[in-house]
Amino acid sequence: MTFNSILFKKIDSTIKKETLETPVFFVDLNLDQIIEAITAGKQEYNLKPFFYTPLRDIDTISYRHEIMQDLENRILFGNIESFAQKMRTMREHLARSDKLYYKYQKEGWFLDAVEIYCSAVNEMVHDLFLVDLKSRGFLSFREYLKEYTGSDRFTSLLAETKKLKSDLSEIKYSLLIKDNSVKVRKYESETDYSVDVEETFAKFKQGAVKNYRIDFHESQDMNHIEAQILDLAAKLYPDVFLPLDEYCTKNSSYIDETIGSFDREIQFYISYLNFAAIFKRERLKFCYPVISNKSKEIYDYEGFDLALAYNLITEGSSVICNDFYLKDKERIIVVTGPNQGGKTTFARTFGQLHYLAGIGCPVPGREAQLFLYDGIFTHFEKEENIKNLRGKLEDDLVRIYDILNSAASDSIIIMNEIFTSTTLKDAIFLSKKVMERIIQLDSLCVLVTFLDELSSFSEKTVSMVSMVVPENPAVRTYKIVRNPADGLAYALSIAEKYRLTYDHLKKRIKS
Repeated sequence: MTFNSILFKKIDSTIKKETLETPVFFVDLNLDQIIEAITAGKQEYNLKPFFYTPLRDIDTISYRHEIMQDLENRILFGNIESFAQKMRTMREHLARSDKLYYKYQKEGWFLDAVEIYCSAVNEMVHDLFLVDLKSRGFLSFREYLKEYTGSDRFTSLLAETKKLKSDLSEIKYSLLIKDNSVKVRKYESETDYSVDVEETFAKFKQGAVKNYRIDFHESQDMNHIEAQILDLAAKLYPDVFLPLDEYCTKNSSYIDETIGSFDREIQFYISYLNFAAIFKRERLKFCYPVISNKSKEIYDYEGFDLALAYNLITEGSSVICNDFYLKDKERIIVVTGPNQGGKTTFARTFGQLHYLAGIGCPVPGREAQLFLYDGIFTHFEKEENIKNLRGKLEDDLVRIYDILNSAASDSIIIMNEIFTSTTLKDAIFLSKKVMERIIQLDSLCVLVTFLDELSSFSEKTVSMVSMVVPENPAVRTYKIVRNPADGLAYALSIAEKYRLTYDHLKKRIKS
């Protein structure tokens, strides 16, 4: 099996060009916050482009699922993290080498970097053969490593590195220091008198005494005197230092490109699984969704908004999970209910689940089946922009027109509280026109609205309602369930808008 990438089963021209810009719908769905949290502390790997690039085929999604499932083995996970740490140390050595000034010190750090790289690769291939791998990605990578570590290129690099390290460790020289001059010469087995001196003065030792020795500051940078001493030592041992010069020149690009890519790409999985572990510790569930590019019968049980849940867990608050499903001809979920009841959160959850599933990640929920979309389009309320000289209603119309012109049958559309700036009659009329177009497209859609009339618009619509505590309708449960719209959502929103709720009236009467 040929190994191309741990992220992609096959690499084509579209994949080679990474997506650098944040997708436009990320802010509406709070996916920008999620990806920021996932990639925190991993800036050196530049992981965001991987999370910005949705997949277009189910086999690649399955390829990633297999790798994620292999990484649930804690031994393999630990081995990968150990490999990543060694590669990180290697890069630090290379970066240090680039910043240093003196030639032989630079070469010393470079030699150490290569030694770390060889050790990391050898340990990785050894560790992978000790684990029961199932994924195509890891199995093919293991075979690639086996072939690479047995190649002349790697074995000669390893042998040269070991020989140079050994030769350098055996170099001994003497310093003759007199006044302002320093002479360097080969060590000629001169007697080391330090032992004799210590034995002579041992009888004067009176136990623990104050230490008057001065600790010299140890810097990784050589000073000019140390550098000149090293230059002179190099002249004494040209049979070691000349091969070192040649070694550094010849192996300037010693890192195998495929292994270098693996080191970066594997962090996509590591960072996501570490992020998911935060929620699993709170007994929230993740699952590997069934993905279809044909059936639009979808469901997710015990799903939740990752961005909101992350904040709630940080605050020590509980997380509310919700279910949804669409079957047969159902395509549009119309969500109604009182304000601040979790409707927008539900809409975001729907979008997050499909997006994360579309990049091959496990998703929040006990069990899920989701659709492989060709695009996600969102319309959430935005502050008026005085630069475009459009009113709120006109801006809504322009944005929705663009969405409906761009969306297709395999698209997902999420709209949150559209046409709130116009009259009830006009809002109903415009919203129905929008829904007619979405039904024509046969797109999957979530529509959050205060218009109960839309919940039973056609056989393709499903009504879901944000629930309240029956004994106290002012208290939200944040549960969104399949129910007919109760006709109170719009009245309540109007009452709250004009401060005519019971609580508002009570305060106004008292004042």
